[in-house]
Amino acid sequence: MSKSKQGSSFYILRDDLLHPLVNGNKARKLDALLPLVEDHKVTDLVTCGGCQSAHTAAVAVSCAERGLRSHLLLRGEQPDVLTGYNLVSTMYGNVQYVPRSRYANREEMLRTYADLVAGEDGTVLWAKDIVEGRDTMNVAKMDDFSSMKTSRRKVLIVNEGAGDALALLGMFRLVQHLSQDHLLGKKRPVKFVVDAGTGTTAVGLGVAAMSLGLPWEINAVMLADTLKNYKRHEDHLIAEFSRQFPGSVFCSGLDMNQMIKWIDRQHPRKFGKVLEGEVEMCRKIAQETGVLVDPMYTLAAWETATELVQDEKSSIVVMLHTGGTLGMFGLAQRYKTCFTNLKD
Repeated sequence: MSKSKQGSSFYILRDDLLHPLVNGNKARKLDALLPLVEDHKVTDLVTCGGCQSAHTAAVAVSCAERGLRSHLLLRGEQPDVLTGYNLVSTMYGNVQYVPRSRYANREEMLRTYADLVAGEDGTVLWAKDIVEGRDTMNVAKMDDFSSMKTSRRKVLIVNEGAGDALALLGMFRLVQHLSQDHLLGKKRPVKFVVDAGTGTTAVGLGVAAMSLGLPWEINAVMLADTLKNYKRHEDHLIAEFSRQFPGSVFCSGLDMNQMIKWIDRQHPRKFGKVLEGEVEMCRKIAQETGVLVDPMYTLAAWETATELVQDEKSSIVVMLHTGGTLGMFGLAQRYKTCFTNLKD
């Protein structure tokens, strides 16, 4: 994908093509959750996200496909024109806009709304309760949750972005698939590149690769937080995963420092801001390669992959396309001049 050096190229894992509306890392994070939702006969699912949240749209569509009700708490005010993921969330789910002051306390907000959905005779569980329900109280609660009459609401709360340990299982399945001999294999060094919002996808790739003993390096481009906070989230996910799946091949004592490299994007900025010329760059990439990236997330991974491949001799470079295509519609609302001034 880079023409500046003859013979150099990188691979792109087109997870943006997994599903018309549920794609990228949002689909991977829901990979292990959705079977549990069906097994426990959940009737309603409550989650939250930003106005143009790809996560809430993925949840809404996935629930609708399975005959479930989704309740989506979106931060801020309803936009004048519904587009992109906001429109998808509205068409497939039940959307409520929440003031930013109230949204700041996500756990309380989600629990309060879930209780309203459940009503007096319904039951509410957090997604992690299903996995961690090993003590007597939780087992009894889960049994009741699964065996309730269909007339009662069974409400499951999913954290913002599905950014918890359960989401790592989807990355395990992806890495197992990619490590097959006819794909990337288990012996060839690979430099993976992924844009990091919460960092959950990057941690999942790293944990899975290390568990399988793969000579991979995960280059996570930090977009929304500091290195300190990304490392804190990494430690939290690993501890939570070890607690929830104690019988897994993963050992919490493994050193992830050599597996995951948290790196700055080429052009750092406050999250949510688009710099001059980036929309034009996305357009150029789309016209030359047929791959659509967005300036908020995937352009950062593209730039890093392009940089890595210039000096890489022994490893192959693989960019994980985390989707987010419909987010371009929301950006076009916010940054009108960046899109109206597109010219050849």
